[in-house]
Amino acid sequence: MSTPEPMNQYSGGVHTTAVVDAAANIDATASVGPYSIIGPQVEIGAGTIIGPHVVIQGPTVIGKNNHIFQFSSLGEIPQDKKYAGEDSKLVIGNNNTIREFCTINRGTSLGEGATTIGNDNWIMAYVHIAHDCVVENNTIFSNGASIAGHVRVEDFAVLGGFTLVHQFCHIGAHSFCGMGSALNKDLPPYVIAAGNLAKAYGLNKEGLRRREFDEDVIQALHQAYKALVVSKNPRAEQIKKINPLIEQYEEVRKFVGFIENCSRGIVR
Repeated sequence: MSTPEPMNQYSGGVHTTAVVDAAANIDATASVGPYSIIGPQVEIGAGTIIGPHVVIQGPTVIGKNNHIFQFSSLGEIPQDKKYAGEDSKLVIGNNNTIREFCTINRGTSLGEGATTIGNDNWIMAYVHIAHDCVVENNTIFSNGASIAGHVRVEDFAVLGGFTLVHQFCHIGAHSFCGMGSALNKDLPPYVIAAGNLAKAYGLNKEGLRRREFDEDVIQALHQAYKALVVSKNPRAEQIKKINPLIEQYEEVRKFVGFIENCSRGIVR
């Protein structure tokens, strides 16, 4: 009786039980674990680890040094009844961790044809990222977080476990959303939100300090938060009041610009 081949997904190469389409392009230093299925028009970059029982459909481009754990489904057609088989793709950058049972779908023609994941993201088990989403860099998606189609998540945003995000929402950089929240409006950068439906609970000061924001910047953002999120006064009037902070701090300019350009209203 022969000895089964050991499952060593860290050594590079494709396991003998994996099914890889001849039209896939897998770097020699990448590895594909047992029983995984890699479809045509899939590109996998150097050092990327595909665990066992992963299904990746193309067109999908995956960059370098990612680790994709078992039972994830990447690049499948979008869950959108309007999708009619048009060309679309999934693009994943470098150094991302995608844990067990995650689903990330391709884009549609209404969303420039692509779903995009940037670099250094930490995507925990059972996360769903729908069609046409843009996830930037250094984000954290806790277990069970789900974002609907056309959502944009900026750098360093954190979604707590089982957070649900409505389609077309925009989540700003360095924001934090507590577990079990439901977002149906845009979440400004640097802000904490929680609840169903989500409400704003102040500035993400602890997160900003961990990322070494200067204290004067944090205080300036706090003043901008009070003026534009807490206050019920007309926005134009409040922006005029904090104009010196806007001129002095790039972070405040970004905060104000986000609010001025939001399309769904903001979490308050």
